[in-house]
Amino acid sequence: MTEKLTLRDNPTMRWVALLLLALAMFCSYIFMDILSPIKDLMQTERGWDSASFGRMQGAEVFLNVYVFFLIIAGIILDKMGVRFTAVLSGAVMLVGGLIKFYACSENFIGTSMETWFNTHLNWNVNIPFIGDILPFADGMPGSAKLAAIGFMIFGSGCEMAGITVSRGIVKWFKGRETALAMGSEMALARLGVATCMIFSPYFARLGGTINVSRSVAFGVVLLCIALIMFIVYFFMDKKLDSQTGEAEEKDDPFKISDIGKILSSLGFWLVALLCVLYYSAIFPFQKYAVNMLQCNLTLTLPAEGSFWAGDSVTIVQYVIMLLVAICSFASNFSKKKGMKIGLMLVAIVALVVYCYMGYMRGTAETIFAVFPLLAVAITPILGSYVDHKGKAATMLMLGSLLLVVCHLTFAFVLPGVSASSSVGGVIVAYVTILVLGASFSLVPAALWPSVPKLVDEKIIGSAYALIFWIQNIGLGLFPTLIGNVLQKTNAEGTAAHELDYTWALVMLAALGIAALLISVYLKAVDKKKHFGLEEPNIK
Repeated sequence: MTEKLTLRDNPTMRWVALLLLALAMFCSYIFMDILSPIKDLMQTERGWDSASFGRMQGAEVFLNVYVFFLIIAGIILDKMGVRFTAVLSGAVMLVGGLIKFYACSENFIGTSMETWFNTHLNWNVNIPFIGDILPFADGMPGSAKLAAIGFMIFGSGCEMAGITVSRGIVKWFKGRETALAMGSEMALARLGVATCMIFSPYFARLGGTINVSRSVAFGVVLLCIALIMFIVYFFMDKKLDSQTGEAEEKDDPFKISDIGKILSSLGFWLVALLCVLYYSAIFPFQKYAVNMLQCNLTLTLPAEGSFWAGDSVTIVQYVIMLLVAICSFASNFSKKKGMKIGLMLVAIVALVVYCYMGYMRGTAETIFAVFPLLAVAITPILGSYVDHKGKAATMLMLGSLLLVVCHLTFAFVLPGVSASSSVGGVIVAYVTILVLGASFSLVPAALWPSVPKLVDEKIIGSAYALIFWIQNIGLGLFPTLIGNVLQKTNAEGTAAHELDYTWALVMLAALGIAALLISVYLKAVDKKKHFGLEEPNIK
C-alpha cells in the first residue's frame, strides 16, 4: 500500500508555506523600525525630542516584559496552535499599527484626544531604572504617548508572531531542511531592516513635501499584507492537518516549576546575560543609527533635478540591494565551485555599486541600509561552521569584540575622519556598519545553538522563554536610556542633525565590553565543566 503524500512532502508547497511566514515577518520588521530613519523629522515635524523618541521606541516590549505578555503568548500558542495564533498575532500587529499611524497623522493634531494625551499620562518617577522603563513621562507630546500605546500593542503581536513562525517552520520542515528554512526566514526578515531604512524616508519626503504619517501608512499597508499572509497560511496548515489526521504539535509549555532548575544553572545565567547585553547594544542602536550618521558624517545632498535627487534612484538602489542579498545568500548553497565564485563576484560588485549610490545620494539612511547585507551573506556559513566545527564560545568572544570596536569607531574615529574628508568618513561608516553586521551574525549563530548544551533537555523550552523575557528587558530599557543620554549631553534646542552621540555610543560600547568579559568567562567555564560549546553540533 502506497503511503499518501501530504503538502509537507511536496518541496514546493512547504517552501510556499515558509515564504508566507517569512514575508509576514519581513513586513513586521519593516514596521518595527519605521520611524528610526526619520527621527530627525519626528523632532522637527512633531516635536519629539530624543527622550520622547526613546520612550516611544522602548514601549514596544513593555507589555511583553512587565505584563508578561511574552509568557501569555507562549501559552496561547500552546493551547490554540499555530494557525489561530498566527492570524491573531497579525491582527494584533495591525491594530497597534493603526493606532500608531493615527498618532503620527495630521488628523490627530488639534483634536481633543491630543489635548487629553498632552495633559495626562505624565508619569514622573525619579527612581533609577524604574523611571527609565516607563513608556510615558511629563513633557512627552500627546502624539508620542499615543504612538507608544500603539507600539506596545504591535510589539505584543510581533513577539507572538515570532514564536509562532518558529513553531510553524518546525512543523513543516521537521526531518527535512529545518536549519536552511530557519536561516532563510531570518535572512528575509533582516532585509526588512534595510527596506525600512530606504523607503521610510522616501515616503516621508515623497513629492517634495514632508509628511511623516506617509511612512507609517506604508508600514500599515505592509502589516495588512502580513495578516493576509497569515490567513493564507491558516488554510494551508489546516489542509495539512486534514491530510495527516494529526493534531498540531505542541512544545512543552512554560512551567513555573522549571524556573528554579533554570536559575540554578550557571551556564543559563551566562548566556542570558550575554544575550541581553549584546542585543541591547544592537537593536536599540538601530533606532538611532541613521540620526547618528546624520550627526557624524559630512553629507552633501545632490543638486535638485538630478538623477541622484529623484525618486527613481530609490527603486534602482533597492533592486541592487536585493541583488547583493540574493547572490550572496545563494552562493552558500551552490554545489558548483564556478557558480559559487560567480555569485559572490556579482554580489561584491553589486555591493560596491550600492555603496557608491548611497554616497552620491548623500543620505544617512541609505548608508546604514547595508547593515544586514553582510549578515545575510555569512549567516549560513557561520551556522554550518558551528554545526560541523564548533568553536561557539570563541565566536561569541569575537562577535562581542567586534561590537565594541564598531561602537568606539562610531564615537571617536568617524567624526574626526569625516571632518577632514567627507569621502573618508563615508568609507569608514560603510566598513564599520558591515563589520557590525558580521558581528550580528557571529553571536546569534553561536548563542542560540549553545543553550541546549547548558540546560537540561526537559526544560529547554522554558529556558528559551526566560532568555527571551530577559532580553526584552534590555530591548525596552536601552532605547529610553539612549534618548535620555542624548537629552542630557546636548544643550536644549540642539538641532536634530547636530546632536553629540559620543556618550550614548560609549554606553553601548560598555555593554559590548561586559558581553566580551562574560563570553571570556563562559569559555573558561566551558573548558572546566565540559559543556561542549567548542565542540561541533554534528558529531
